[in-house]
Amino acid sequence: MAPSHTTHHTGATPHRTAPTRRRTTGLRALAAGGTVTALALSLAACGGSDLEEKDGGGGGKGSLVVGSAQFTESKVLSQLYAGVLKKAGYKASVKTVKNRELYAPELEKGRIDVVPEYAATMAEFLNAKKNGPKAEPVASNDADETVEALRKLAGPRGLKVLEAGKAADQNAFAVSKDYAKKHKLKTLSDLGRSKERVTIAAGDECETRPFCRPGLEKTYGIDIKGIDPKGVGSSQSKQAVKDGKDQLVLTTTTDATLEQFGLVLLQDDKKLQNADNVVPVVNAKDAGGKKVAEALDKLNRTLTTKDLTELNRKVDQDREKPADVAEEYLKSKGLA
Repeated sequence: MAPSHTTHHTGATPHRTAPTRRRTTGLRALAAGGTVTALALSLAACGGSDLEEKDGGGGGKGSLVVGSAQFTESKVLSQLYAGVLKKAGYKASVKTVKNRELYAPELEKGRIDVVPEYAATMAEFLNAKKNGPKAEPVASNDADETVEALRKLAGPRGLKVLEAGKAADQNAFAVSKDYAKKHKLKTLSDLGRSKERVTIAAGDECETRPFCRPGLEKTYGIDIKGIDPKGVGSSQSKQAVKDGKDQLVLTTTTDATLEQFGLVLLQDDKKLQNADNVVPVVNAKDAGGKKVAEALDKLNRTLTTKDLTELNRKVDQDREKPADVAEEYLKSKGLA
């Protein structure tokens, strides 16, 4: 959520917390920058009659509002969701809200019906809401277990968690192509075995987050000299690695600009990071029907992490509109 791409988990997540999921375009879970009351009024003004037309349970051909946070990937995913829902016969619209802190309450109230979420991040967000910011983590690197934990937390809040997709957006580490070639690196284990001493370009929180410096040292035996606090996945961080000032950069698996900087991801072969597969979360009363699930499942079975990265690239690099990128993709896959 930080890619936000300034996200932010809570310290409860074992490998990643909300404040660390940053992306060059926006963070998944930004600090709240407005009031829920103002948002509610805005939604009421924009949604009005459409929201009243919805059929209970989402089983008919009513209207559905898809929520989007203010970062590229969320905008793309929300347009993909709206597209497949329209294909299924719904009148689907997209409502952009600043961040999870603001759209989650609206989802529970039914002012927003569907949101594209990230399994581990959402699980820890709800875990912190229920059990406090220092709650024992419920997310892990096992996607099935993480989604099940999310469902247990979402159900009592009137939310339904659908099947998770193949696409995932997790914390990831990259090096320059030249550095990878010189030291024969394809995985983080390779980097540990190389005994090379590295400086990580990341946020200063990397120093203490279990998924970052402590995890890299403990899980992979990587020799870390220090942290260069240039931000998570920022252009400055990637440029520092490209120039050789730093050797490793913390980014995300769907970072669409790595090629621009001549960087490559190192595989998290021991699964240090939590399972942040993309998963639809819906208001159970208004969008919990079978037809909604079937429409979104078709997308989940098709969309890959590689696909999502390319869609992000088209928006961030080629300056295409999220709606146009989503429509083109859905048509190419026979989903629109």
